[in-house]
Amino acid sequence: MTTDGTAPAAAAVLTGLLDDLRAESEALDDLVAPLAPEQWATDTPAPGWTIAHQIAHLAWTDDWTTLSARDPEAFVAESGRVFGELLAAGADPVDEGAARGATEEPHALLTRWRAGRERLRSALAEAPDGLRLPWFGPPMKAPSMATARLMETWAHGQDVADTLGAVREPTARLRHIAHLGVRTMGFAFTLHGLPTPQTPVRVELTAPDGDLWAWGPADAADRVSGPALDFCLLVTQRRHRDDLALSATGPTAAAWLPIAQAFAGNPGKGRPAGG
Repeated sequence: MTTDGTAPAAAAVLTGLLDDLRAESEALDDLVAPLAPEQWATDTPAPGWTIAHQIAHLAWTDDWTTLSARDPEAFVAESGRVFGELLAAGADPVDEGAARGATEEPHALLTRWRAGRERLRSALAEAPDGLRLPWFGPPMKAPSMATARLMETWAHGQDVADTLGAVREPTARLRHIAHLGVRTMGFAFTLHGLPTPQTPVRVELTAPDGDLWAWGPADAADRVSGPALDFCLLVTQRRHRDDLALSATGPTAAAWLPIAQAFAGNPGKGRPAGG
């Protein structure tokens, strides 16, 4: 606490992020909790992944994140061992983690995911301020870890919503995902073997409530604009660039949007146009 009895700014930011992560998780929980066991085996837009795979992946990633926050050294050792064994066997660790979890009885999987995300919340809330936690990509501080978990929860929740024909109401939580999408512009270029752009890009997005969210210099020649929802669907690769109401002005902005990627790992194939 500070001398005036208020919470430090960094702690308040992390608390807000964790509250939003909980709300995003509960929104997805509301979609899957009423499903009959056989519905968990329904294929989603992600090739080879059912609804059970989607939830199992979130539970798997939450567990790894909790280990990173609780015991960074154990995370490095265990992830190196597990990933090394799977890769040596020709298996993709992410797909394998989802596949194993998807074999669980749906109620057991749902219960495990619920418990794991609460452990994750506690682990990140208690992580030392400023400590960079190890990850499969670059190390991240607790607020960035929480943002990444929110992004993944929303993105995989979109797959589930699309599968069920549900239309989710956009919320202000999209700002976290949009922020991550902007911050990872250079990362996206690097993943594709391209030089990191030196030209600044102005991003202006219309929030769900009509407000304007903006990043980058106001006078930048390169610009991206459109609905925040569309930008989030793009950077999580849940919709094709051609199916979104986003405009790009300037060569750097135009080159960025087709390869935009807010998540760690290899470049995704994305979704087909019209999908």
